[in-house]
Amino acid sequence: MTLERPDWDSYFMMIATVVASRSTCLRRQVGAVIVRDRQILSTGYNGAPRGVSHCSAEGCLREKLGVPSGERHEICSGSHAEINAIAQAAATGVVTQGGWIYCTHEPCVYCTKALINAGCRRVVFMNPYPDELARRIARESGVEFVHYPPEKLPVDLLLRAIEGGK
Repeated sequence: MTLERPDWDSYFMMIATVVASRSTCLRRQVGAVIVRDRQILSTGYNGAPRGVSHCSAEGCLREKLGVPSGERHEICSGSHAEINAIAQAAATGVVTQGGWIYCTHEPCVYCTKALINAGCRRVVFMNPYPDELARRIARESGVEFVHYPPEKLPVDLLLRAIEGGK
């Protein structure tokens, strides 16, 4: 009997999807997992910094002001999943140099620059994000950016695992 297992990209993307479920953002739930040599280094999801009120409690300022997606990040009290994954690694003394990051969404320009400077060599994302400057910088940096289509996520394997392998 051969047991069907997810490939590594699918495995880490499923984990990033679960990490996204911790998000406190009212607009979109984003998760990220930084790995190196197939070992998880750090995770992050989008939400307010430690000790700061969550948008789920205070409301979303960008939503109240009618700010479109992809604009005016500076008026958001939350941090993006990728930044939080980098910060979590830094806070615990984990080196991200040479790592790969799996994100449920394509990184914005701020996160793209941070990932490049954190030494991530590969970025795998599921849902595209409308940020052409981020894409230009990504291409120029030499860091590999890979789109992982959402329909490729092996939900059947995840459900099988939840059901105890039945």
